[in-house]
Amino acid sequence: MYTIKEVSEKMDVSEHTLRFWAKSGFFPFITRNKNNIRQFSEQDLEWVRIVKCLRAVGTENKLIKRYVDLCIIGDSTINERYEIIKQTKAKAYQQMENLRKQMDMLDYKENYYQNLIKNNLNDSWNPMNKSKPTECAV
Repeated sequence: MYTIKEVSEKMDVSEHTLRFWAKSGFFPFITRNKNNIRQFSEQDLEWVRIVKCLRAVGTENKLIKRYVDLCIIGDSTINERYEIIKQTKAKAYQQMENLRKQMDMLDYKENYYQNLIKNNLNDSWNPMNKSKPTECAV
């Protein structure tokens, strides 16, 4: 059995977050010792892992609770749990695509600045280095 502090260190999740998740019903089987301190079993750590994964991609707490409840109900809910995981995975792929685009932009800017430094050039894209804007004649 693990204390919340031990779970926090082991799973890299803050104690505050673990308490919030526990109060949200994400860990349905944690127990408390005689001093009313939460006790996590190895099985409870599996719940922490899946909740951490779902939260990392921004899954709403309500949907996580639904997933947990479905797990408790059992195998008759496999199709619905599959849909939740499929939706979560699609969301994660979209986030990865957005990050890839951001990385592409950062790579471009990094190369741009390396060239400026290497060739002792001024940054012509910096608005501060441009002269006063001219008005467009319409």
